[in-house]
Amino acid sequence: MQFPQPSQTDLAILEAAAIQATQAGKSEDAARTWARILELHPAHASALSALGKRAFRHGDLPTAHRAFSRLAAAAPDDPQSWISLALACQGLQDESGEEAALHRALVADPSHMVALIMRANLLERQGKNHQSASVYGAVAAVAPPLDQLEPGLRGAVEHAMQYVDHYNDGYGRFLDNYLEEQYRRHPGEDLRRFRDSLDIMVGRKRRYESQAMLYHFPGLLPYAFLPREEFPWLDAIEAGTDIIRDEFLRVLERQQGFTPYLTYPDDVPHNQFAELNNSPDWSAFHLLKDGQPVAENVVQCPRTMELLTHAPQPDQAGRTPVALFSLLKPRTRIPPHTGVSNARLLTHVPLIVPADCGFRVGNETRAWVPGQAWVFDDTIEHEAWNNSDKLRVIMIFDIWHPHLSPAERQMITALADGINRFRGQRDSYGA
Repeated sequence: MQFPQPSQTDLAILEAAAIQATQAGKSEDAARTWARILELHPAHASALSALGKRAFRHGDLPTAHRAFSRLAAAAPDDPQSWISLALACQGLQDESGEEAALHRALVADPSHMVALIMRANLLERQGKNHQSASVYGAVAAVAPPLDQLEPGLRGAVEHAMQYVDHYNDGYGRFLDNYLEEQYRRHPGEDLRRFRDSLDIMVGRKRRYESQAMLYHFPGLLPYAFLPREEFPWLDAIEAGTDIIRDEFLRVLERQQGFTPYLTYPDDVPHNQFAELNNSPDWSAFHLLKDGQPVAENVVQCPRTMELLTHAPQPDQAGRTPVALFSLLKPRTRIPPHTGVSNARLLTHVPLIVPADCGFRVGNETRAWVPGQAWVFDDTIEHEAWNNSDKLRVIMIFDIWHPHLSPAERQMITALADGINRFRGQRDSYGA
């Protein structure tokens, strides 16, 4: 005689009763109800999960293993079912079963953080350092910020990060020693790019790319600081540092013409610049602004303007060239940011530099030295700070990227004209 199959309603009523018993602390009643559900529906996922977890909590690992095996078979696309099975296998010291279950969990969801943590932990226990470092690296890649994790997971992710750091530290030291003889075979050769590539590979440095905010010209290598020898015209400007500084000091005495470096409107996002927007802590005295001389300012700095004629400044109507004195007051920091276009680079000519000032572009940090200029790509993340109790002053001006051909420069100039014409049209997007 065959009994009728239970309806979904019957199962739902029993499941609700089991959940209610659990919430009321009646674990034995809940277990009996879950067992009854399995009699009626042997592949019921919630019942298998509940009974498996109960057995696991009570240390009955064989029963938990059987329940989780049935659960994984019933719900093979649910990574949590395989994780539960892997935990039971771990408790039974069944590494092959644990490995197989974690494999299936990651087939279901290759980015599942808990499954990745467990696989990396298994590989670490097995002494497979190279493989465990790789999987711990994947954990770090998929994990949200630590403060968004519950304490248990936070500790596991912190361990993953520390493990990768320790592994990369040893990896880097090994390769440094291994390559030392090769370095000696190339005396006098500039191998900084190769050394940077090694540092990036083993995590000693970050990989920074050009992040132009408005206009990106492809194919220009993202050098943080470009080689000084590419700019022989800088010799004359460096030699005129005292002249430039003297003209600035006379301007400073008058205390006129200085404006905040940043002047964002109140109704646009200020992001990391909220504290410096419209602030005198970071101010400027503009000589060339948005491609035009600031008449009342340039007349005060005639010899500085004469020295600027040595620079190949870009021609983009309404945008470039620019030249200014940048003033950073004591105890002020300019947060990390990127510039608008890699088609032009920025030049710094240090004028007044107290101690405890610095500048970082990408992975490279430098200290300004009066009379020593440098050229950098400001579309690579950079920041500056003045931790002293004195004023810091540099002259900043832009130049064409030296790796642009004359024809490319002319086309960029024409492009700027075209942009201006387009934006000058009224209520029209077409000719």
